[in-house]
Amino acid sequence: MCKNCGKPIPEGTIYRDSTCPSCGADLHSCINCKFYAPGSHYDCHETIEEPVRDKDRSNFCDFFKPAVIGTDAGLAGGTDKAQKARDAFNALFS
Repeated sequence: MCKNCGKPIPEGTIYRDSTCPSCGADLHSCINCKFYAPGSHYDCHETIEEPVRDKDRSNFCDFFKPAVIGTDAGLAGGTDKAQKARDAFNALFS
């Protein structure tokens, strides 16, 4: 699923120059990667040697794997789970 527009992307390999058919956003980017983790070292769960400056632009990262909605923390399913955890925590003090 494209992190920019939320539309599904065709199955198959995502190449460095692949773009979303709906919005034209780069697909081989950090924000569309399974290992993208804001707050981690270089915002990545992998041990990359250099930071990627533009997280929403195409890059040459060899670790890139497309994220799957609902299972990978960087996308919508993960943020919903995080919000539920925050709400449960806050309920302890009210």
